[in-house]
Amino acid sequence: MKLSEVKLALIELEEFAFELPNGELVPRHFHVTEVGMVTKHFIDCGGTIRTEKVVNFQLWSADDYDHRIHPEKLLHIIELSEKTLGLEDLDIEVEYQGDTIGKYGLEFDGKNFQLTNKHTDCLAKDNCGIPESKPKLQLQDLGSPSASACAPGSGCC
Repeated sequence: MKLSEVKLALIELEEFAFELPNGELVPRHFHVTEVGMVTKHFIDCGGTIRTEKVVNFQLWSADDYDHRIHPEKLLHIIELSEKTLGLEDLDIEVEYQGDTIGKYGLEFDGKNFQLTNKHTDCLAKDNCGIPESKPKLQLQDLGSPSASACAPGSGCC
């Protein structure tokens, strides 16, 4: 989800929540402690230099159980961050601490912002000897044998 999409969603909402991948909600008294841009400059295992950028939201829950962040407040924080930091319209990455600090993608279902699991991948599979994955086929999807194929009981085998 891009930053512009988050802003559009917030304009339409009276309240919102963040939902973890397991369906649980981040406690409603969470704080957004950071909005920023994270740049990752790295070299992949194939020797290619790469740069990735994301807009980062950091969520934190404290003991102030009466606290609620309203959509207009988060929208204000985002707009201030855009103005001050020159944020681009990038994908959002959310940091939230459960058992450890997790990094999540972000989607919106019309009501809640959903934290989605992120996955690693090799960016240089051609240089690492990783074969491309072959499509999985079901035998039933292969259809009937062609006329040139040997049929049972035909005596060709």
